[in-house]
Amino acid sequence: AVLLGVREHSEWADGHIAKAKHIPLGQLKNRVSDLEKFKGKPIVAVCRSGNRSGSACGMLKKAGFENLHNLAGGMIAWEQAGMPKEK
Repeated sequence: AVLLGVREHSEWADGHIAKAKHIPLGQLKNRVSDLEKFKGKPIVAVCRSGNRSGSACGMLKKAGFENLHNLAGGMIAWEQAGMPKEK
């Protein structure tokens, strides 16, 4: 799966999931082409709480992506579960 972080740059700098790709939600519409090579793979969108990543999944679906997942609870849930992150 490809992890796609859609938080803003300052949030990303505070910590993110290792090896995740970073495209802030506000830039996603203009940068969908950056993800074309992953079109056949599962994409898991991640934000702070799950709201923006849900919007990202909607945008990607409209762009023809099909295997999309929203990380429930976002980075808040990730951190609460004790999962690792990097800066």
